[in-house]
Order: sequence, then C-alpha cells, then structure tokens
Amino acid sequence: MSPPVIGIISIIVLVVVFLFRLPVGFAMALVGVAGFSYLVSAEAGLSILARDIFYTFSSYSFTVIPMFVLMGCIAFTSGMGRRLYDASYLLLGKLRGGLAMAAVAACAGFAAICGSTTATAAAMGKVSVPEMRRYGYDDSLAAGCVAAAGTLGILIPPSTVFIVYGVMTEQSIGKLFVAGIIPGLILVALFIVVVALLCRFNPGLAPLATESKTGGWKSGAFAGVIETLVLFTFVITGLFLGWFSPTQAGGMGAAGVMVISLLTRQFTWKGFLEAVKDSLRITCMVLVIVAGATVFGHFLAVTKIPLLLSQQVVHLSLSPLAVVGVIMVIYLIGGCFMDALALVVLTIPIFYPVVTALGFDPIWFGVMVVLATGMGVITPPVGVNVYVVKGIVPDVALETVFKGALPFLGAQLAVVVILMAFPAIATFLPGLVAY
Repeated sequence: MSPPVIGIISIIVLVVVFLFRLPVGFAMALVGVAGFSYLVSAEAGLSILARDIFYTFSSYSFTVIPMFVLMGCIAFTSGMGRRLYDASYLLLGKLRGGLAMAAVAACAGFAAICGSTTATAAAMGKVSVPEMRRYGYDDSLAAGCVAAAGTLGILIPPSTVFIVYGVMTEQSIGKLFVAGIIPGLILVALFIVVVALLCRFNPGLAPLATESKTGGWKSGAFAGVIETLVLFTFVITGLFLGWFSPTQAGGMGAAGVMVISLLTRQFTWKGFLEAVKDSLRITCMVLVIVAGATVFGHFLAVTKIPLLLSQQVVHLSLSPLAVVGVIMVIYLIGGCFMDALALVVLTIPIFYPVVTALGFDPIWFGVMVVLATGMGVITPPVGVNVYVVKGIVPDVALETVFKGALPFLGAQLAVVVILMAFPAIATFLPGLVAY
C-alpha cells in the first residue's frame, strides 16, 4: 500500500481507538509510532517517539502553559470566580434571565485569568448554577448557559489552545492572545442576546429575581471586578508594549494572582497546594497530548497527506473562503467526537498548509480554529463542558444540559461568519503587539 493509503487507514484506526476511551495523547503516539515504523523502520519510529517526547517536555516555548494554568488555578481557589459572579449579578440580576446573563459575564471575566474551557465551566458552574436553580431557573438554561459560556476560556486570553497553535505554527503567542479579545467580547454579547431571546419567547425559563443585596456585598463584589481587570490589564499591556514575553507574562500573572490573594486575605496554604496540584495535572495532560500529536504529525508528514491535501484544495474550483468554510464544518463535526486540544494538534499539520497556501492570515485562522473547536465542547456525544456541568449538578439529566447548551451554538456560528466577512476584527490588535 502507498503511504497516503496507510495514513488514511491510520486516521480511521485513531478515531476508533478514541471511541474506546484510550487517552488521547497515548493513542496518537501509539498509532504514530506504529505507522512510522511500518513506513520507515522500527528503530526510526522509536527514535521519533523519544525525541518528540523529550522536545515537548523540555521546550521553553511550552513553559507558558504551566504559568497561565497556575494563574487560573490560584484565582479559582482564592474565590475570584465567586466575586466575579456577584458583580455580574449586581449589573444584570434583576433582568429576566439576568442570572444566566451574569453567569456568561462572569465566565468572560474568569476566562481572562484562566485559559481553559473546562476550568471556566467548572469554576463558574459551582457558583452560578446552584444560584440559578435556587431562584427557579429551568435546569436546561441554568446548566446550558454555563457549559456554553465556558468556551470563552480558550478564546479570551490567556488560552492553552492559542499557545499550542502558536508553537505548532511558529506564530506569535502574544499576537494570538490579543487576537481573541474582540471576537471574545462579540461572543459574550451574542451569548447574552441568546439568553434574552430564550427568556423572551419562554418566560418560564427564568423567573424575575427579587432578592436585594446589601451595600457591603456590593462593594465586595465590585472589588472582585477591579482585581480581575487590574490583573488582565497588567498581563495584556505587558505583551502589547513588549515588557515581557508570553512565558514571562504567565509568570507575572501567576505572581499577580498570589499577591492579590494575599492582599485580600483569601490565600490559604491548603488552597495553594490544591492549585499547584491541579496545575501539574492539567499541564501534564496538555503536554502528553501535544507530544502524542507531534509523533502522529511526523508520521502524517511521511505519508505526505498534508502536502497532497494542500495541493488538491488549492486547485479546487471553490473560492478560498468556501474552503475555509469546509474546514470549519470539519472542525465542528470532529469536535463532536474529540477534545478541542486533541482536535487542534491532530488537524493543524493538515489544514495549516492549506490555509497559508490560500493566502490567509495565520493569526486570523488561529482565532477561527479556536472558535470552531469551542463548538465541540458543547456538542454531543463528547461535549466535555456538558459533562463538567453535569458533574456539578448530578441530578440533572445529561440530555437536559445538552439541550440547554445547543442554542448557544448559533452565537458561535455567527461569530465565525462575522470573522470570515470581516477578518480585520481578529487582525487589527495583533498588528500593535510587540511579541
């Protein structure tokens, strides 16, 4: 059999292995080594495995991941998520559907100091879903809006997916970070519009909240917004002006969260140890996936599938935007079966050459990829954010959470269309960044 045929068979085998729940990183490494050994030699396959694992875990470029992950974990254990939700409640809570809108706004705020869809959904789900249920909100809206808004965790910087995309494509991580700001804010606004429309056409989803809060509660809530804005502004401004590199920005952000936690007396030794443990677990998971994907990517390069696909697409009669549209559909379908990060590291070696050959901006395409993979975390059957929220409210049926999250898919698709029509939305700010 020819190398491209071997590659196609290996991709099918990989999908089947995923369905049997073998860890994503191990699955890609296993299939990649087997395919490389078959096409080249067993010695070459094992050499590639050792080299790629060592490179991934020793690469300076990836040190940005644990820094930003630690930043988000400390923010979570210090209660910043709850204070963000309280502030959002003050602004939006009295509207019909206001608690759900507040959850979306709080997810956006937490995404600015986190970088993970699951962490954002988990942090805000623990705070907001019980509150919405206490006020009589329908379970589908309460759980679904948080699962969907958790996708902001990989669009609003910092973002682990942007980091991995930047390393794989050799693009500026700082530029990718700021490229997600405006699309992220647009998506926040559209999520809130979706909540408003759902409640307008079905008022039973969200009764009006009548409970008032005290002045002390108000001052404490807005203090939570101030500390988040200060931290986010410090990190992003540092990237804009070239004060520090993305890795240094992550370290400064983590240190900033610790200082804020100490000043607000929310820092505990137990919480710090929990944050470090979670950071280590999440970082290792990400790096194992990246290492496995790197091995599989080298195998795909040997099969020449990316090169052949790029050549075929370039010569199609479709317009360049139509080709990107097809790629977005593939990401949407793939996201139904794979984790967002795994999907990115698996497909970028295939689609990135195609997109650059068509003349598209790599930074813009990075934002499009993040948007498309974000859809996958709320679509069945994988929908990892849905499972996270389900874990928070185990008495709510999984189907109910999926039902509540799916209306927000329209908002994500709308942002994809907007960026295809007006790419400058994603490329304007990156042009001002030093790194």
